[in-house]
Order: sequence, then structure tokens, then C-alpha cells
Amino acid sequence: MKTTIFLPLLAILVPVAFAPGLRAQEPAIDPERAANTIILDEAGVENLRLETVLVEERDFESTVFAIGRVEEIPNNHYAVSSRIAGIAVEVNAFTGDRVRKGDVVVKVESRLPGDPPPVIELRAPIDGLVTETDVLQGQPVEPDVELLDISDRSEMWVVARIPEERAHGIDIGSQARITFPAVGGEPISAELVRFGVEADREAGVIEGIFVVPNGKGRLFPGMRAELEIIIGKRSNVMAVPEEAIQGDPASRVLYVKDFELPNAFVRVPAVLGERGGGWVEVKRGLFPGDEVVTRGSYSLGFVGGDSGMSLKEALDAAHGHEHNEDGSEMTAEQKAARDAGDGHDHGAHGAGGGAPGWLRIYAIASTALLLFFVQLWWNARRKPQPAASA
Repeated sequence: MKTTIFLPLLAILVPVAFAPGLRAQEPAIDPERAANTIILDEAGVENLRLETVLVEERDFESTVFAIGRVEEIPNNHYAVSSRIAGIAVEVNAFTGDRVRKGDVVVKVESRLPGDPPPVIELRAPIDGLVTETDVLQGQPVEPDVELLDISDRSEMWVVARIPEERAHGIDIGSQARITFPAVGGEPISAELVRFGVEADREAGVIEGIFVVPNGKGRLFPGMRAELEIIIGKRSNVMAVPEEAIQGDPASRVLYVKDFELPNAFVRVPAVLGERGGGWVEVKRGLFPGDEVVTRGSYSLGFVGGDSGMSLKEALDAAHGHEHNEDGSEMTAEQKAARDAGDGHDHGAHGAGGGAPGWLRIYAIASTALLLFFVQLWWNARRKPQPAASA
């Protein structure tokens, strides 16, 4: 009897479990998300050169931005002059030459009598660069005249002009990252060693002096410098690169890679905090693990609706079944209504195609009941009949 009951139940459960339209329907996509989703094709992604960064909590530095200029360190500048009057009979160094300490740079013949007259050698006091030459061979020389200027530029000053309203929290020893537009490359770390002697009243700035290495000699006096002076550090701050931030100051947005649709990006409003070190704190709008567009984010704001497939087409391709324009899964009733509206007989294209879901359930249940009663009738026929009495 167990087998008798099991077979009809199996006949009911299996068709119902696999019947089209009986599984849970996908909900519609949030209209706001749908309106802010940009879907590209692969060519569009390549043309925009999109790059993303994974959002995660990080150590965040609060900084003050300042513009500065490169200057020589005064104590590293030397003048070469003669102790006696005479004539420069030999000049071995000129503006732009590099000299070593002890090199003979000028020979001066004394005016004192002698045969030959006495000659003294003027030597470089340091390793450095000849920045100015005021003597030529055969020129008279006087003791009170500088003949050459030599500068040791292995280190340089960067004099930063710090806005007075941002100077609070900046002290001797404060660290800064300094970049030089004319040189490029990675920022140089430096330490504030002293302040200027007075403030610029008209510009509203004070001077902060940093010492930077110049071993390759690529920094020159007057060169522009850009500084990020560190005034504080915090841990576990969610931040994104500055280039990811788009929109106007009152309405900042980010473009986040869609978590399920390929080549799709969602425009997300964001509330921002502090800026520092090329990063911006995000107080609201993102979650750890989001992928934010950095390079190419500005261009996404100008992408039109015909740049790729629609949201419906993208969902169809990703999930393997049809969707409505609002992103919800298309039900059997909706398919039937659509097919009836376009004037084509889609019902002949497949078993049950276009049939309402309730009608399929009714057919399955009726078939199961019929099988059940047929099974009972068959079992009754197989029972042996009692023998007739003599």
C-alpha cells in the first residue's frame, strides 16, 4: 500500500517542483538604481579606459596644501676671492661647471716684483656648482672682488607659503609630501625645520622651510613645489582617490561597479569628509568591497543611453531568462499578454508556452488525481476472488 500511495504523490510533487512559473519571482529593481545605472559594451569600457579601486578602510592623513619655491640653503653658498692684487693668468671654472673641493679654479699672478712674479692658486672650498663667474683670463684682480660663487646643492630649501587660517597644528618637525611639477615622479618626504621671520600681510601666509635632498641636482632655485603638510592621522577610515569624486560641490557622486551585471556602473550619491594625501573620506554612500571607478569617472557623466544594452537586456543575459523593463522577472501571464498583443501564435512554439500559471497547476493536479484513482482501481482488480462454496 505504501508504494500505492507514494507513486501518486511523486506524480504530483515532481511536475509541480519543476513547473515553469512556480518558483519565486525576482523582485523589480529599485527604480532609483535603475535610473542611475549606466550599461556599456566592452568597446565602451575600453574607449573610456575605465579603472576601478576596491573600497576598504585605511589609515587616513589630514593634510594642509601649500605652494612653495625651491631656494638654496644660505649656509651652503661660498665665494672665491683673492687675498692679493694681481692678474688672473688662468681660469679653470665657469658658470655651470661642477667642481670638487681642492680643485684649482683660478691662478693669480701677484703684482709684487719677482722673476717670475709670484703666482697663487685659488681652490674650491667645497664640492659644488659654479653659479657665477666674475673673472676672465688676463683680468686684473683685487682682493675685495668676488671671482666665483660656488654652491653646494646636495640639499635645498623648499619655502612653503602656508595660509594663516590653516597653519594651526603645523609645528617644527611636521612632515610633508612634496612634489615638483617640473620634475615629476614620486613625492619627496621632508620635515619642517624652521619658520620664516615674518608673515606676508597682503597674502595672508607664513613661510615654512623644509629641507629636501637633491643628490641628482634636478632641483633649481625658483622651481615650484606643491606640499601636503600632514597635521593628523586616523585609522579605519573609508576613503577613495580624489579622481573618483564627481559632481558639483553640493552634490558629490561616485560611480560604483555593479555587483552582478558586467560592464555596468551605478551612479551613487556620497557624503564626503576630509581630503588628504590624494584621498577623500567617504562618510556615507559606500560599503567595504565596492569597486569605485577612478580613471574615466568624469567621462561616465556624459555617457548617453545608446552607449550599450538596456537594463532589461543586461539582466536577460546575466540571469538567462526574460525580464520586464523595471528589472523584475517576466511571469508566464506577462509573456502570454505580450505574445497575444504582438499577433503571433507563440503557444505552438513549445509545450505550454503562453499558458497561464493557474491553468498549468490545475492540469497537473487533475492528472495526479486521475493517476491516483487509476492506481486504486488496478490494485482492486489484482486482489484474488474468494472460491465459490460447493
